[in-house]
Amino acid sequence: MRFYGFAVAVGVLSLGACAGGEQKPGDTTHVAVDTSAASTTTTTATTTSGTPSPSSSGAVTMAPITGTTKTVNMVGDAKGYRFEPANFTVKQGDGVKFVVVSMGPHNVAFDPATIPAAVRPQLDANMGSDKMSELSSNMKMNPGESVTISFGKIPPGKYPYHCTPHLALNMKGVITVQ
Repeated sequence: MRFYGFAVAVGVLSLGACAGGEQKPGDTTHVAVDTSAASTTTTTATTTSGTPSPSSSGAVTMAPITGTTKTVNMVGDAKGYRFEPANFTVKQGDGVKFVVVSMGPHNVAFDPATIPAAVRPQLDANMGSDKMSELSSNMKMNPGESVTISFGKIPPGKYPYHCTPHLALNMKGVITVQ
């Protein structure tokens, strides 16, 4: 009986690992399977650069920063959690560097519901590969760590953003792109 219990547990774990379908941050291995022939051919391509790679399917790639880079501090202290400045304007092609000053972890995230559908893929690509999910950077823990986002190819408009762990503490702002 022990063997059957062990076999069932291994089977469940194996199926869970296969069925998850979730790509972990930093996992950039893509697999394509061609089943049109009598035998199955698998092609694997791995991307290791910090920018999204172009593909024949028209995937969006990171737009470079062609203008100036503005620095925004991520702060947590006796006054509360905040971005300094929280609300500001950049030009299309500028970059924004978010730097941890105190009381991490902090990140930079955009709520997909507030970003136009046509803009989401480019903004997500412009966040680079250091992300925990769509439109959300990885957590930065220590003073001096940073996240830089390009606003290249981002159309004019208002883009609300926030720090995920401190959203309930009102750590948010709006980036206006001209």
